[in-house]
Amino acid sequence: MTDTDSLAILAFEGFEELDAIGPYEVFQGARSAGADWTVELLATAETDRVSAAYDLRVEPDGVLSADADLDYLVVPGGGWNDGDGETGARAVARDETILDAIRALHAEGTTLLSVCTGAMVLSAAGLLDGRPAVTHRSALDELRGTDAEVVDARVVDDSDIVTAGGITAGIDAALWLVEREWGAGVATAVAETTEYERSADVYRA
Repeated sequence: MTDTDSLAILAFEGFEELDAIGPYEVFQGARSAGADWTVELLATAETDRVSAAYDLRVEPDGVLSADADLDYLVVPGGGWNDGDGETGARAVARDETILDAIRALHAEGTTLLSVCTGAMVLSAAGLLDGRPAVTHRSALDELRGTDAEVVDARVVDDSDIVTAGGITAGIDAALWLVEREWGAGVATAVAETTEYERSADVYRA
């Protein structure tokens, strides 16, 4: 018997709803189809409630920390182009405490999955340097200005870091991760249950 894997989705003020909730439904659906993992939402700081980009409010299960025991961490985007940077992914990309936690988790073996401009958070942490990646089309020029290797694909799988393009691409990335970790049968079952037509546009490094 193997230990149950742990998967968390980062929930910060101003996150894009579908970036997080789409993968959340995929991952929970995968549990029903046989994936042996726990799925939770983790905030960036102690709070009872987090407000997303379009005012959806969620209650996180805990707080992300550098010593969290996580097999997978999903970093959504949101609000990157809003300008003020007080909330959303741009604020997270300037939060050294969170960046340090993400770096530490990755160093300890946590697989990272970014959705949309969540890739810019990983880039700010220095984790995409020299690696293939993609982000929302509105931030591609900024990503090209870093040391990442921008790839024209909906999902980019570079083993321990998976990046997805804009918003709904997170569903494809989540289904891809499910297939990679738990098999095509589990991923197909989730896609059929959610009546989602998957994209085959996956770049594997």
